[in-house]
Amino acid sequence: MPQNRIQRLQAELRRREIDCLAVIPGPNLFYLTGVDLHLMERPTVGFVPAEGKPMFALPLLEVNKLQEGLTYEADIVSYSDDDGPQAAFRAAMAALPEVHRIAVEDLKMRLLEFKLLRQHIPTAEYVPAEPVMSALRACKTADEVTQMRRAVAVAEQALEQMTTAVRPGMTEQEIANRLVIELFQAGGGALSFQPIVLSGPRSALPHGVPSSRVVQEGEILLMDLGATSAGYVSDITRTFVVGGEPSPRLRGIYEVVRAANAAGCAAAKPGAACQAVDRAAREVIVDAGYGEQFFHRTGHGIGLEEHEEPYMVEGNTQPLAPGMTFTVEPGIYFPDFGGVRIEDDVLITADGAESLTTFDRALRRVG
Repeated sequence: MPQNRIQRLQAELRRREIDCLAVIPGPNLFYLTGVDLHLMERPTVGFVPAEGKPMFALPLLEVNKLQEGLTYEADIVSYSDDDGPQAAFRAAMAALPEVHRIAVEDLKMRLLEFKLLRQHIPTAEYVPAEPVMSALRACKTADEVTQMRRAVAVAEQALEQMTTAVRPGMTEQEIANRLVIELFQAGGGALSFQPIVLSGPRSALPHGVPSSRVVQEGEILLMDLGATSAGYVSDITRTFVVGGEPSPRLRGIYEVVRAANAAGCAAAKPGAACQAVDRAAREVIVDAGYGEQFFHRTGHGIGLEEHEEPYMVEGNTQPLAPGMTFTVEPGIYFPDFGGVRIEDDVLITADGAESLTTFDRALRRVG
C-alpha cells in the first residue's frame, strides 16, 4: 500500500509542479511509510522527490525500525548522537534531484527541521504540503474504512459501558479515567485524544478538559471520546442527563441539536459542497433561536488524525466524494446552564452517506 501511495504522491507533485515533499514524523509520514517514527529532539525528515526514490534522514537508532517497515526502495542517511544531524541532512539533500519548489508541513514542521532544510536548500521556494497530502488522504480506501469501523466499535463499546458506571458524586476526572480504561479494554490501539468529560455548566466548553468538579444529580454530562485502530481514529460525542429526569429546557435544547445532527447527516452526499452540511445543521439551530449558541463549524475530516480535511464549514465549497470521512457535530452552549453536542462519524458512499457511529442519539439517563 505505501508504495502505491508514493506513486500517487509523485504524480500529485508533478501535477502541482513541486519538486519534492518533506515530512516529519506524524500522520503524513506514517501514511507514506506504514512506520510510526518518533518525533523527538533528534530530527527526522522524509523526502519524496517528484522523480526518483524517497530519501530519509534520521537518527541511527531509528534505521532498523524504518527498514523493517518499508515496502519500497529508498535511500537512508543516518547520524549518531556524537555526529549530530548536519552532515546527514547535507548529504541527503545533496542527493535529491534539483529542488526549486519544496512542500513542507507548515502546520506541523518545527523550526528545528525547517532550519536544516533552509540551510541546505536556501534558494528553494517553500510551499504548504497540506493541499498535496489532503488530495491523497481525503478519500479513504476500503481497508482504511475497515479500520475506522473498528475504531468506532471500540469507542461505542466503551461509551456503553460508561452509561452503567456513571454515578452522581463522581468527578469529571474520575469518569474520564474510567473511560480511558474502558477504551483500552474494548480493544483500542490508542486514544484518538484525551476524552472530554464535562458536567453541568462546564459542558458548555466545546474543548473543555475534565476537572475535579463533582457531577450532581439531574445535570448534563457530555462525553467526547475516540479510539484508534491501526492508526485510524473515531470521534464520537453524546450528551446525557445524570441520575434524574431532564428539565424541559434541556429536553428542548437536546431535540434541536438532534434535529440539526440529522439534517447535517442528510445533507451529506457525493457532489454536495462541504458547506452544505454546515448550512443544513446550522439552519435548524438558527430557526430554533439558538444561532448565537452554535459558534463552531459543524464538522471536520477524520482518518489518521482527529482533525483533518475536509472541514464542514461555511465557505468550503469542496465537493464531497465517496470515501471521505468526517464528523457532524452541531452543538448549543449556554455558559450558565451547559451544552449539548451530538457527534457522529460519517462516510460518503457512492450514492449517499453512512453514519459509521450508531450509538443511540436519544437523550439517555445515566447513573
